[in-house]
Amino acid sequence: MSSEVPSRSGRARRIVRGPRPEAVPALVGRACAVVGVLDIAAGVFPRFRHSRMHAMAEVLPGSLGPFAAALSLSVGVLLLLLAHGLKRRKRRAWRAAVALLPAGAVSEFVYRHSVVGVLISLALFVPLVLHRDEFRALPDPRSRWRALANFVLMSAGSLALGLVIVSAHPKRTIGDPSLADRLTHVLYGLFGFEGPVNYEGSASWTVAFSLGALGLITAVTTIYLAFRPEHPAAHLTEEDEAQLRALLEKHGARDSLGHFALRRDKAVVFSPSGKAAVTYRVVSGVMLASGDPIGDVEAWPGAIERFMDEAKAHSWTPAVMGCSETGGEVWTRETGLDALELGDEAVVDVADFSLAGRAMRNVRQMVKRIERAGYETRVRRIRDLGEAELDRIRRAAEDWRGTDTERGFSMALGRIGDAADGDCLIATAHKADDQPGPYGDLKAILHFVPWGTDGVSLDLMRRDRSADPGMNELLIVAALQASPKLGITKISLNFAMFRSALARGEKIGAGPVLRAWRGLLVFLSRWFQIESLYKFNAKFQPRWEPRFVVYRASGDLPRIGLAAMQAEGFVNLALPLPRFLRRNAPAPRPCPHQVAEHEVRAA
Repeated sequence: MSSEVPSRSGRARRIVRGPRPEAVPALVGRACAVVGVLDIAAGVFPRFRHSRMHAMAEVLPGSLGPFAAALSLSVGVLLLLLAHGLKRRKRRAWRAAVALLPAGAVSEFVYRHSVVGVLISLALFVPLVLHRDEFRALPDPRSRWRALANFVLMSAGSLALGLVIVSAHPKRTIGDPSLADRLTHVLYGLFGFEGPVNYEGSASWTVAFSLGALGLITAVTTIYLAFRPEHPAAHLTEEDEAQLRALLEKHGARDSLGHFALRRDKAVVFSPSGKAAVTYRVVSGVMLASGDPIGDVEAWPGAIERFMDEAKAHSWTPAVMGCSETGGEVWTRETGLDALELGDEAVVDVADFSLAGRAMRNVRQMVKRIERAGYETRVRRIRDLGEAELDRIRRAAEDWRGTDTERGFSMALGRIGDAADGDCLIATAHKADDQPGPYGDLKAILHFVPWGTDGVSLDLMRRDRSADPGMNELLIVAALQASPKLGITKISLNFAMFRSALARGEKIGAGPVLRAWRGLLVFLSRWFQIESLYKFNAKFQPRWEPRFVVYRASGDLPRIGLAAMQAEGFVNLALPLPRFLRRNAPAPRPCPHQVAEHEVRAA
C-alpha cells in the first residue's frame, strides 16, 4: 500500500507504507465494545430481551432478573472501559479482561445453567490467552488528575444511562413522574437509596440494582485510579540536557527547531552510538516528536529506531510535527510512515533584507511611525543582561501572556534567561512614560533561540497591551538590523500552516476545490490564526521552507491533531491551577515545565 508525500517543488512522490499495528488487539477491542453495548442493552431495556435479538441477549452474561440485569450492565460498562486499552495492547487491560470473562462465564453457568453463554465468554477468552504476547504495552504517563477526570465522566455517563434505566419501564411505572423526580431517583439510586419513582412488580428491584451497580462502578474505578502508583511524564534530566547541548554544538545548524529540543518537559531517546537523539512528549497516547532528530544525520536511523521501539513498547501512536523535508525523507524511509505537508517556515536571510522598495512600504511606514512616537529598541544576548533586568523581563512576559493557558511545544523553549541559554537573543522595546508601569519603560519582548552559530529562531512575542500596535514588526526589524554585529546571517520567523494552499487559492485561475479549501482555512483563522500568521510572515519577504507531519495511518491524523493542539495549548483537557498559584509555586530547576506563549508562532 502506498501514499503520496509532497516535495519542496509541490510535486508528490510515492512511498511505501510500513507494517500496520497488529490486527488481533484491534479485533479483540472491537469485540469487547460490541459485547459491552449488547450487555448494557440487555440489562436496561426489557423489550430488548424479548425482541428478535432475544437469542443473542440470552447468551450474554446476566440478562434476566434484577440481579442479572445489574450484572449485565456492570459487565457491559467494564468491557467498554477495557476496549480501548485492549486495542492499544495494554497489559493491564488484558489482565482485567482475562479476569472478567471467566467471571461472566461462571455467572452464566451458576445462575442460568447456560452452556451457550459459557461458550460465548470462552470465545473471547481463548484468543486473549492465545495471543497474550500481543498485549505487552506498558502504562502511559499519568497523574492523580486521571481519577478526577474518571469521576466526572463516569458520573455524567451514569446520570445519562440512569435516566434511560428509570424511563425504560413505562408500563410498570406508577403515575407520571416528572423529569426532576426521575433525576432525583437516579441520584438516590447511585448511592443505593430508594427514590421518588415507584414501579410495579420486580421492575423496582431491577432499577435499584442497576443504578446501584452504576454507582459502584463509578466509585471503584475512581478509587482505583486515585490510589494506583503514578507514572509521571518523563522529562529531561541534567545528563540528557548536557548530551543534547553537546550534539547541538556540532550539528545545531541543520534545523532551526533544534534548540527547542531542550524543553525540559520533553523526554529523549538516543541512538546506540549517542550521536543522535529524538525528543518527544506523550499526549493522549500520542508519542509526539517535533522537528528533525538532533545530531549526526548518519546516526538518525538509530535514534528513530529507538523512538519507534519506545512507541511500540507503550502502544503509543508515533507522530512527528514540523520536520523538514530531509527529516521527513529519513523518517518515511526508516519506518515506513507517511508524510504530509503541514505548512511553511518563514526564514529571512539578513544579507537580503532591506526596508527599501515598494514591497516593504507597509512595514517601513509602521516602523517609522512607532519610532517617531518615542520608542527605542535594544537587541542583546541573554548573557549580556543583568539579573535584575532579566527578572523584570520574565515577570513582564508572564503578565503579558494574554491567556491563562500557556501555549507552545514544537517551536517554544518554555523559559527566558536560563543561565545555560546565554546565546539566546532578546529584543526589547522601550518608551519613557510620565507614569511608568510595573516594568518601567519596557513595552515589548521578542525572544530568539540559537540556530547553529550564525542563526536564531523566534521563540516568543510578548507586548504590553497598552503599547502602540506594531511592536512585533518593530522588534523583528530591529533584530534583523542588529544581526550583522552579532554574527547572525539568518532568522527563522513564524510557522505558517497550509501557506501554499492560502497562497495558491487566492491567485487567478485557482480551481473550485482549491478556493473552497482556502475558504475553509480563512474561516478557521477566526480561532487559529492561520491566515494572519501567513500574512504577518509575508511582510518580511522571507523564503519558505516546507515542514511536514509524519504519521502512521490516515485514521491517526485526527488523534494526532488533537494531541498537537493539546501540546501547543489550544486545547486543555486538564484543569489548570489558578495563575496566582502557578506564579508562586517554587520550581526545583529554573522554568522546568513552562510552555512559552508565542502569539504569532504557534498555529
